[in-house]
Amino acid sequence: MAELSPRLQKLREEIEGHALAFGLDFWDVVFEVLGYDELNMVAAYGGFPNRYPHWRFGMEYEQLAKGYEYGLSKIYEMVINNEPSYAYLLESNMDVDQKIVMAHVFGHVDFFKNNFAFAHTNRKMMDEMANHATRVRRLIDRMGVELVEGFVDRCLSLENLIDYQSPYVRRSAAIDTSERPPVEVHGFRNEREYMGEYINPPEYLQDQRRRLEAERDAKRRFPESPQRDVLKFLIDFAPLEPWEREVLSMVREEAYYFAPQGQTKIMNEGWASYWHSTIMTQRVLTDAEVIDYADHHSGTLGTRPGALNPYKIGIELFRDIEDRWNKGRFGKAFDECDDMVERQRWNTHAGKGRQKIFEVRRHYNDVTFIDEFLTPEFAVEQKLFVYGFNDKANHWEIVERAFREVKQKLLTQLTNFGQPIIEVMDGNFENRSELLLAHRHEGVDLKMDHARETLRALQGLWRRPVNLYTKVDGKGTLVRFDGSEHTERRATF
Repeated sequence: MAELSPRLQKLREEIEGHALAFGLDFWDVVFEVLGYDELNMVAAYGGFPNRYPHWRFGMEYEQLAKGYEYGLSKIYEMVINNEPSYAYLLESNMDVDQKIVMAHVFGHVDFFKNNFAFAHTNRKMMDEMANHATRVRRLIDRMGVELVEGFVDRCLSLENLIDYQSPYVRRSAAIDTSERPPVEVHGFRNEREYMGEYINPPEYLQDQRRRLEAERDAKRRFPESPQRDVLKFLIDFAPLEPWEREVLSMVREEAYYFAPQGQTKIMNEGWASYWHSTIMTQRVLTDAEVIDYADHHSGTLGTRPGALNPYKIGIELFRDIEDRWNKGRFGKAFDECDDMVERQRWNTHAGKGRQKIFEVRRHYNDVTFIDEFLTPEFAVEQKLFVYGFNDKANHWEIVERAFREVKQKLLTQLTNFGQPIIEVMDGNFENRSELLLAHRHEGVDLKMDHARETLRALQGLWRRPVNLYTKVDGKGTLVRFDGSEHTERRATF
């Protein structure tokens, strides 16, 4: 890694000054210059220079390296949500690329600092990742690489089983593990008080009380309400060794750190692209750089058929919001206007666009961003549609262009990252210490091969059979893995 040259340092100071003048609010950014091989290594580690050893990172490095060598992909920028933030520049980039990356990075860091979704993240994660790496290496030295890496494999296969909304909402009170009050026992009916100790002797009442309490505890569900943070439940109640609990806690902590980046991918990339476009075109772009800038910027925003580019939809929606609020195209009067010609001409010169996009940047994530600001006019302009595979014609085709369907499909893909919602329902299923999970079915069946492998990984942590209730072809199904084989049976829940 190398520090900035005097030439790059001068560019950095110029661009940082323009970003501050536009109103961006960011932490100090440490830029480092890397060769393509070093940048691929850092990218394989998720942007961090030091992570725990695991074959997954090597696999991702090979994929990135091959993509660069074959000319299929190239990493232009990388920035870490940390205070101070760290960003990396590719040393082979032209000056115009370095300018784009610096402006883009300042947009990202402004978003990290101010968007609500990142408020609960660890701002010293660079140090925390290094600590995790040290702890795992010590475990490997003590326990052996195969044992530790095998357990890390299982944990990583379950890292998405967290509650992505838990930093912002309180689902329920903490699990109550305290003792319940004793059950009241009346015994046999007795109309003569002096005969009470003979008809209902204390030993008999005590036996009855124990029997009723055992029946009550058997019916008691544990946890008492569904728990979406499956990893937290396993950390608290699975029969894990101390070192296993430590590793699982590290994987869960890292999963929660990266979660906001997935929840705001469209907004974050759109915001950064908006500002690199604004700063470049209005402040720092020279005449000699226009063609290269246009080429590289269009490559970033280019969208291939059948795919959604978060950079493109994010920047265009921010621009649309700015334009609408500048022209006063919001509020009761505009919403109630049915004349399409009048709506197109509508311009009250409100001039609130820049103020509005800063407000949006602070208070929204991708789901609420799309739900609140996606309009029928925007969907038509951006040529958004729903596509699907036609089994009869044996090809992909456009299924729906209606705005309602397009918006619903987009929100479905963004909610919970498009992944199924799995909740812990019972840690003592059928009073056999088995784990029961439930899939919140919302019209899409699980991929059963993935579900079976997930149950296999869960069973490796729970050490008892694991059950999953879901729906297959509209019928309730209980999938079970007991450590040796998978079974399925019809069930209602």
